[in-house]
Amino acid sequence: RRQRQMCIRDRIKAIVENTAEPTFENTIVALDNSGEILARVSGVFFALTEADTNDELAALEAKIAPMLSEHSDNIYLNQDLYKRVAALHDQEKAGELKLTTEQHYLLDKYYKGFVRSGAALDMEKQNKLREINKQLSSLTITFSNHVLAENNAFKLVVDKEEDLAGMPDWLKASAADEAKAAGMDGKWLFTLQASSRLPLLQYAENRSLREKMYKAYISMGNNNDANDNKEVLKQVLTLRLEKAKLMGYPTYANYALTDRMANTPEIVNNFISELHEASYPLSLIHISE
Repeated sequence: RRQRQMCIRDRIKAIVENTAEPTFENTIVALDNSGEILARVSGVFFALTEADTNDELAALEAKIAPMLSEHSDNIYLNQDLYKRVAALHDQEKAGELKLTTEQHYLLDKYYKGFVRSGAALDMEKQNKLREINKQLSSLTITFSNHVLAENNAFKLVVDKEEDLAGMPDWLKASAADEAKAAGMDGKWLFTLQASSRLPLLQYAENRSLREKMYKAYISMGNNNDANDNKEVLKQVLTLRLEKAKLMGYPTYANYALTDRMANTPEIVNNFISELHEASYPLSLIHISE
């Protein structure tokens, strides 16, 4: 991985040290191609950590996350690189640079990416932003690992067949197989995995079982144990607010929404209110039926 990252740094260095005037090809296209290998490798790696992780991958992810954060900051806080991108953006804005729709999109994406990443900040604020980003990258991994650990640890064991009332045969058979694999032959085992949790909540007539499953699901990372996320969340929220204010926004929501279709918290809240007003009467009809 170090060799791959060095290759990216060399490519970025070549863009920055190019003595020719910035053009779309020698700056934007070159920048877009610089991280192709890392993007492909990262895509595979993080797909595995999301879908088929283990202790080794989790430990590796915790180690890699701050490295990737630093690598990204080294690119998007590179002042010489930002100046080349900004120069092209200004040229297009002034009508001096004629680009296709696709080229305009790519230039605009990178320009906004640099600005949103803090390239226009002074050096003191950039250094602070680097530290915040590094801490956030580690904390978000910690949060996810805590939730995953709670998810994997939960076991709902049923030892009376009458408690399975309402469940289809395939669900009972699956739960029996889970129990057998866990050394509890003759019982039924349900977990927080979607393929186990959702059918139980849908079919089980036993209210107590549904309550245990639902409460376990909504309280992952909130059980005052080694996997509790409350302190992690406090740190994340504090750092996000600090980052937003550093970037000139009153809240993190304002910062996060600037490149979204609904680009302010007010628009989002209005949309949610309108959706609630339209859907609530229909939900009452469904309940009454």
